Amino acid sequence: MTTQREAVAARAPGRPRSEKAEKAIIAAVIDLLAEGLSLSELSIEAIAQRAGVGKTTIYRRWSSKEDLVLDALTTLKAPVPDFGDRSTRDALVGYLRLMQNESEHPRARCIMNVALRERERYPDLAERFHKLAIEPRRAVLRDMLQRGVDSGELRPDLDIKVAMSAIIGAMLYFTKWNHGNEPPADLPERIVEALFRGFAGGKAGGKAGG
Repeated sequence: MTTQREAVAARAPGRPRSEKAEKAIIAAVIDLLAEGLSLSELSIEAIAQRAGVGKTTIYRRWSSKEDLVLDALTTLKAPVPDFGDRSTRDALVGYLRLMQNESEHPRARCIMNVALRERERYPDLAERFHKLAIEPRRAVLRDMLQRGVDSGELRPDLDIKVAMSAIIGAMLYFTKWNHGNEPPADLPERIVEALFRGFAGGKAGGKAGG
């Protein structure tokens, strides 16, 4: 028996979606934003020209510029690896290492630029991006800290929300607002070691690696 989706697909006009074209369009959006274009300056015409496609190719896939930008930015946020088999200290170092590695690439830095400059003008886009790309990562960090509290590696009265802000804020300071100074290679370890002096519970010990 033919399903409704199959019937619609059979009737749908036009050529099949081209994965190559979609990748080129996504790359064009990221490149243009990374080069300093704001969302208001970014146009479908510019995206189409950079991607080497027609505007109709874009409109067949995305109903608005905001939807396209959301998809493009989300591709820059790689999933956080599973750190469940590591100590809390090592898991936090791994989490911060991922943040540091991303900050070193211009294409990834455009995420922060868009988030900071365009939030008031495009609140819906900012909220949707936060839910799709930011909150899942914060949930991973929240779970790391809670596991540390439950295992005794972190103090039982740890304010997890404040701890998350301290961890993320420290990395952002050195990678985003440090006046162009190159962050040290061992920055994740140094941040975690400094914060652990206040976070650590009775089972944390000294500078244990695992």
